[in-house]
Amino acid sequence: MTKRRLSKNAFTLIEVMVAVMIISVVILALIQMYANNTHLFSSMKKQTKTNQYSSLLISNDNYGYEDKNINLNDLVSDFDLENSLRRELKETKVKVIYTELETIDISEQDSDDENGVSPSLAFEIGKSILQTEDSSTALMRFRIR
Repeated sequence: MTKRRLSKNAFTLIEVMVAVMIISVVILALIQMYANNTHLFSSMKKQTKTNQYSSLLISNDNYGYEDKNINLNDLVSDFDLENSLRRELKETKVKVIYTELETIDISEQDSDDENGVSPSLAFEIGKSILQTEDSSTALMRFRIR
């Protein structure tokens, strides 16, 4: 009786297990990268929105020089906006925190007017912080008093 040698063209169990492990590590790494990118894009979107809100604060001289809780709709009450944007701004509550950094008094002490009173002129440099629920942004403010 002759022995015939059977030849198989197949993978062994160990080779299949190693391949499955390598594929699962690669898939887990891709999922982790996706989760990190999603988190980064979400936080960037929130920060961009807060920066856009701060531009509303810059354009309004009535707000930003005192600590105050406001709705963003108050900042744009004079503008003609779409209803959906106005609703979004009404729902967004912000806290404005103002810190005076420096005051520069440039009034002329020698020049009095006819009543004997010297005119006062001062520059105020301050920082306004706009805080929303998600993020915050700071602005340098300058005004003449």
